Amino acid sequence: LTAGIGADVVAEGYEKERDDYNSILVKALADRLAEAGAEWLHAKARREWGYGRNETLSNQELIEERYQGIRPAFGYPACPDHRSKRDLFSLLQAAEADLELTESCAMSPAASVSGLYFAHPESRYFNIGSIGKDQIQDYASRLKTDPDESERWLASNLGYIPARSD
Repeated sequence: LTAGIGADVVAEGYEKERDDYNSILVKALADRLAEAGAEWLHAKARREWGYGRNETLSNQELIEERYQGIRPAFGYPACPDHRSKRDLFSLLQAAEADLELTESCAMSPAASVSGLYFAHPESRYFNIGSIGKDQIQDYASRLKTDPDESERWLASNLGYIPARSD
């Protein structure tokens, strides 16, 4: 989901006028709209898929995520590897909506969000702990990629210091 198409052009216009305040405001507004859109879409999915059909949550309960299910996103603690966005963007044909990924898998326009929906009543957010070398090798094998690449993408989650390849 994006709310950023055209926001960069507007922000750049303000920057050319040396109006940093309005440039930052445009970017922040686009970011907040993208997040609000994602929350709205998640509520719609919960209702239409049936598992949230009878929700009557207050704003505070929504903020506290008291609804059933979760909406994890790639790059966050439960799924720290951004590379899965490549598959998601391909599957959803995101380029047709003018959404792209940078080389480091950042979304463009920047005021964009992506994630997955899990409806199971016991779904909870979690953090990935320290990853061992054996886990990286298994993970890389499943992705059909080089373990060194997985070490680079998951460096902050490694429970060991990778061997340097100088």
